Formats: sequence, C-alpha cells, structure tokens
Amino acid sequence: MHDVRLNSILDNDFYKITMQNAVVKLFPSSIVKYEFINRGKHQFPAGFDAALKEAVNKMAELKLTKDEKKFMARTCPYIDLPYLDFLEGYHYDPSEVKIHQEGSELSVTVEGLWYRTILWEVPLLALISELHYEMNHMERDSNEIVMNRTLEKAASLARLGVNFAEFGTRRRHSYKVQNLVMEALTHSKESTFIGSSNVHFAMKYGVKPIGTHAHEWFMFHAAEYGFKMANELALEHWVDVYRGDLGVALSDTYTTDVFFQQFDKKFAKLFDGVRHDSGDPLEFADKTIAHYTNNGINPLFKYIIFSDALNLEKVEEITNYCKGKIGVSFGIGTNLTNDVGLKPMNIVMKLIGVQAPNKEWIATVKLSDEHGKYTGDPKMIELAKEFLRIKD
Repeated sequence: MHDVRLNSILDNDFYKITMQNAVVKLFPSSIVKYEFINRGKHQFPAGFDAALKEAVNKMAELKLTKDEKKFMARTCPYIDLPYLDFLEGYHYDPSEVKIHQEGSELSVTVEGLWYRTILWEVPLLALISELHYEMNHMERDSNEIVMNRTLEKAASLARLGVNFAEFGTRRRHSYKVQNLVMEALTHSKESTFIGSSNVHFAMKYGVKPIGTHAHEWFMFHAAEYGFKMANELALEHWVDVYRGDLGVALSDTYTTDVFFQQFDKKFAKLFDGVRHDSGDPLEFADKTIAHYTNNGINPLFKYIIFSDALNLEKVEEITNYCKGKIGVSFGIGTNLTNDVGLKPMNIVMKLIGVQAPNKEWIATVKLSDEHGKYTGDPKMIELAKEFLRIKD
C-alpha cells in the first residue's frame, strides 16, 4: 500500500482550469487522447502500475469544496459562475485512464471528452513522479535543507529584482516538497515571489494563481482547423472567452517564427505579453522586441514570461540581457519543486489525437523551437513543416 494521493481537486496547474472553462464553452463535444511520454527513459519498479491505479481511483472522490469555490470566484473574476458550478459538480472518472506496465516500461493514456479529460495531465505526472521516488526508495534531502535552499534562491531573485512564480507541480518530488517550497517562498516579506501555477497552493498560501493556456490549446486548433489557422484561431478563441484578461500568449507550438507571422498588431496590442518555453531565450527576446517595435509598440509596455528549464544562472543572464528593453517575469518549475538531491524526472504527457466527426483520429504535433523536442506522429510533423514552410 502506497498512500500517495491528491488532496484537492485544485491541486493542478491553473492553465488547465482556464482552458477547461474555454473548452466547456467552445468545444463541449470534442473527443481527445493524451499519452504519457517517458523522455528520461526512467525505469519503473514491479507493481508501479497497480500503485498508480490505486492513486488514480482515489481521485474520483475529489470534489470542489465551498471554500475553494469562493476562492476561485474572488480571485478569478474573469471565470464566470456557471463554470464554477460545473466544476463543483465535476469529478474525475478513472475509466478515462488506461495504465499498463510491461517490465519496467510504463504506458498511460487518457481518452474521452476534452472538457472532462483536460484535468488529468498534471496530477498524473505529479503522482508518477512521487511514486517513482517512493517505490525506488530514494532518499531526498531533509526538510530543513529544502527550505533553506528555497530561501536562498528567493533571496537571490529578490537581489536581481525580478518577479517569479512557482510552476513546478508536474515534476515535483512530492506534494510535501512542493508544500515546503511554497512555505519558504511566502515566508519572506522582501521576496519578489508573485504566485503559483498550482491553484490549491495559491489558495493555501494566499497568493495569485498564475497561468493562461498550454500547447494543447494550439495543437487542438491545428487538428480541428489546419496548421495555417492554428495560432490565429487559438488566440481569437481565447480573446472571445477572456475579453483581454489572461493575456499571455504561448509562442512556440509551431515555432516562434511562424507564431510572430500570425501575432499581428491586433494581438500584439491586446495580449500583455508572450511566454517563452523552448529554444534560446536571448534569441527569443530579440525576436519579440523586434516584433513589437516593427508594429509600433513600445516593448517596455509588454513582457516575456520565461519558463523553460530555468535555474538562477539562466534567470540572471536573461534579466541582464533584457534590462531596459522589455519587461520580464519568470516561471520556475523543477528547479524549485524537485531540487532535493535526487535526479528530477523528465516526463511529459501530451495531447496526441483529436477525433474527427467521422470518428477517425487526427494526430496532433508540436514543433517547438528545439528540434529535439518535436513531438507527435512523424508523418504529421513532416506535413506541418511543409504547410508552415519550416526548414530544419
């Protein structure tokens, strides 16, 4: 028996909730499929599948509490009450998740209505990570070391004068470690810590939940409307739902160069900024600054959220480079929630298919700014590159 479990239905990334709200409104009958990708080729011990199934089955008991609903209504006025009523009645359905183990290889897929299955990805990754360390009997650093290390990072970031948020739920060492990290980050009055992508911890520690949308939002639009229309329609639909709130656009689902071709003056003015998630951050900063300047927009009135595998050295380099050119903010994930003396896992869960009206599956792909990070069906990747004129 392994007592690894989720404690709250809000123990999830905020962008899952903001996307679910949009999906309920715009795509209530779309059916999708997700797949677990073991990028780090981690070995899973015997019985891992059974332990994961047990944790997943417990998730069916989770319900939005009255206090959680009040927190959401107070903190997120751009999310309307009918959605919060829906979330209050929502429960995870474990039959949507298929878990299978062959030797040390783990297979996890999720399939069903998009508005229902969208919440699975982050908690599944968090559970896989926590169970991995527990079942392999890997000893982490003490609570005191974890707290002190986090306080040192917060002090360094405060000296740099940069705002940062905690983005580390999906690859956290454990719930307990993320809790320690949040306790440390909210401890200091001088800190430049501004919030967490985890809604449960944002509520617990009285900070802002942070996030907008993920790659799957754009990947779905490509499957539904075609690669050429994906960025534009994904942004247009986002604006239709949020009317100018939650204004950070993710730029690298089909490479940043293609994104900026479609991120025209209307979007550049309407969105507060863009998020960087792959490729060279300084090169990205140059492209973003040039794009705003070419559209007659002062880049100092906009900002970039950097969120790709950040550590203190990277944050310092980016801050110094962007100073006086464009606003910056940072979303730090694994380096906060899984810096415990053990190797962090390298795992993801991706949207891999959208069901067409004729019941055939359309494969989804992601072409980030790092070629090694292209994900999806190889034939579809080639098709996307051809359509979007992306050259290797």
